[in-house]
Amino acid sequence: MADVPRTDAPAHSADVSTGHAVEPGAVLCARTLNRALLERQMLLRRQPVGVAEALEHLVGLQAQNPIGPYFGLWSRLAGFHPDDLAGRIDRRVVVRIALMRWTLHLVTARDCVRTRPIVQPVMERRMRAQFGRHLADVDLDRLVALGRSLVEAQPHTLGDIGRVLADEWPDQEPSVLGNALAALTPLVHVPPRGLWGRNGRAVQTTAERWLGLALEPGAAPDELLMRYLAAFGPASIDDMRTWSGLRGLGSAIERLRPRLRSFTDEQGRELLDVPDGPLPDPSVPAPPRFLPECDNVVLSHADRSRIVSPEHRRCVTAHKTFLVDGFVAGTWRIIHGRQADTLVVSPLAAITRRDRLALAEEGAQLLAFSASDEDTRISVRFREP
Repeated sequence: MADVPRTDAPAHSADVSTGHAVEPGAVLCARTLNRALLERQMLLRRQPVGVAEALEHLVGLQAQNPIGPYFGLWSRLAGFHPDDLAGRIDRRVVVRIALMRWTLHLVTARDCVRTRPIVQPVMERRMRAQFGRHLADVDLDRLVALGRSLVEAQPHTLGDIGRVLADEWPDQEPSVLGNALAALTPLVHVPPRGLWGRNGRAVQTTAERWLGLALEPGAAPDELLMRYLAAFGPASIDDMRTWSGLRGLGSAIERLRPRLRSFTDEQGRELLDVPDGPLPDPSVPAPPRFLPECDNVVLSHADRSRIVSPEHRRCVTAHKTFLVDGFVAGTWRIIHGRQADTLVVSPLAAITRRDRLALAEEGAQLLAFSASDEDTRISVRFREP
């Protein structure tokens, strides 16, 4: 799966399994956008690709919860095993770092060093909005120099590093100083944090120190936006801003227009897309899928109606969610007992018996994936909406 979409594709899209063609300029309904999103997010069917290839196509997975990406990849990749990801984290092939929207993402080392400089203005803008009044008397260049020297000598948590920096600026809250360093410096989380079945403090060091790679010079966001469209499109400019946190995208979009298709949604908004982005028929069946909290598939559009209804939008950030017919239909959690694990499925509205059976089957596979012991008994329990 290419990092940057091809530009020599025909001016219409045809899904090989459905033969569904959509001409540029067409009005795309919510179900068409839903199926396009699921296909590009590997959620219509599990894909036989590797972890690194999947992460680069998806432009990373949000990873506020360090274990969340394991569930996100399990729902997307055929034959995925936790060691497939944990081994790459341990070998420094994959890292957790703050990127789009100043949120933690799990990305390949290559994406770490090329993407962080592009979204660095997002970090600095949000840092100043949140902490600027507390940092008026802080020499930020000195803060970065001191912080870098400390975390490169030995990884620290932001709390620990903030307390050390407070010796230099005793009038400042240590948490403010630690967060300022995280915004201004590319810090990656060091294992065992993020390894399946293990835990550890959120200690961090610089990306350069951990990876042995220099960050690439800051570039225009053009190719990053093309990759977004390949994984999340068709999408509006507002959607691109929501996903990336970047501002001032107008000039980049105008440079890209000769390489893009244009559609319209049912509200009359322009949607842009890569030339070869799949647009499956809206009637293509979508299997149930269990997603971790903060999965980018439900967070990366200004208008999320292509996957979650407005009345259910609040549930998608704080909870793990599941999809029925391609749309968010409820939340889930696993209760780990001494001898049994139970998946608790909480629908947001009534669901059919057929969908319950499909969810129960997918849920049993999820429990088998997450169980720490082959002898652990598993069960799926539904709560009433």
